[in-house]
Amino acid sequence: MADTFPFKSALVTGASSGIGEAMVELLAAQEIPTVVVARRRDRLDELAARHSCVTVLAADLTEPEGLRTVVERVADIVDTIDLVVNNAGFGTSGEFYELDADRLDREVQLNVAALTRISRAALGVMVPRGRGYLLNVSSVASFQSAPKLAVYAATKAYVTSFSESIHEEVRGKGVHVTALCPGLTRTEFQSVSSTERYASEYPSFAWMESDEVARAGLIDVAKGKTLSIPGGLYKGLVATTGFVPRSLMRRLSSLVQRD
Repeated sequence: MADTFPFKSALVTGASSGIGEAMVELLAAQEIPTVVVARRRDRLDELAARHSCVTVLAADLTEPEGLRTVVERVADIVDTIDLVVNNAGFGTSGEFYELDADRLDREVQLNVAALTRISRAALGVMVPRGRGYLLNVSSVASFQSAPKLAVYAATKAYVTSFSESIHEEVRGKGVHVTALCPGLTRTEFQSVSSTERYASEYPSFAWMESDEVARAGLIDVAKGKTLSIPGGLYKGLVATTGFVPRSLMRRLSSLVQRD
């Protein structure tokens, strides 16, 4: 039986591909009015052409004007957004000292600063209204260091910690905040972050599909869970991080990332 979501309306960033696009498809299947946000308008237009409940808002969240446009839409108290999904983000792989500093700045701006501003706008209207859902897409990488994905893992550590904190702040106020922490997922992330080699380095059972991850996140934020960790494998891995010494986790992670 298909899942039934309680959301009256939604806004999804990073909606042009991967987990974000999968979420839009799931929401649209229930005809939930959804605003889709991304830089690539052509991809968003394709979504809107398939689903009459989808509205396009093309914006670059690393640019002040684009971020302001999305924040204003989220903060609208007349045409309200019930579910906000902060899915936009990207990673950069390689030795930190060799990476392009400007790209890393954009990564932090998108993964951390834009997510924070949009979350503030969302809770600013949801808490007074006494209803709302905020789903911030993080990663299992947020629970440990990740040599050669250092900045990405650090930004996701922020997302998870931040989401857990504001989850507690709004507890009992009718607002649900959840951090979605997927493991390896088949999306465009690998090509954008130059980690295509992961496809051959990790066994097939370690990979999840974007629609599986998207469904888990939507179900868990509707339930009011603090953390959503799709897949038994990754639930187990996250559980062990509390028992394995950080020094050992760093070393193991470094060995996994070694060329």
